[in-house]
Amino acid sequence: MTFTLDDLEKVIANRATASPAESYTARLMAEGVAKCAQKLGEEAVEAAIAAVKPDREELIRETADLLYHLLVTLRASGVDLSEVYEELGARQHRQGLAEAGIEREADA
Repeated sequence: MTFTLDDLEKVIANRATASPAESYTARLMAEGVAKCAQKLGEEAVEAAIAAVKPDREELIRETADLLYHLLVTLRASGVDLSEVYEELGARQHRQGLAEAGIEREADA
């Protein structure tokens, strides 16, 4: 059976209610959104560095860390993963530069 982001979101929700003394997730959440976001940024940099290395396994591990910290940050910010899915779905109707969030400037 495949472990999904939805599964990870549920694990994080359960662990967030544990004692910070017993759960890394609960400890991060107790430290607030800024700490969660800091860890997310650190993991994003580590994943980017791993992407340019010839170590595929390191990239996989760093990506797992990045996804975990992303979902912790979303939870700490009060954003449900389903809201992110909705935004991604809405973007499916865009094409070209608009797909990347780049708007064309009007010709002068």
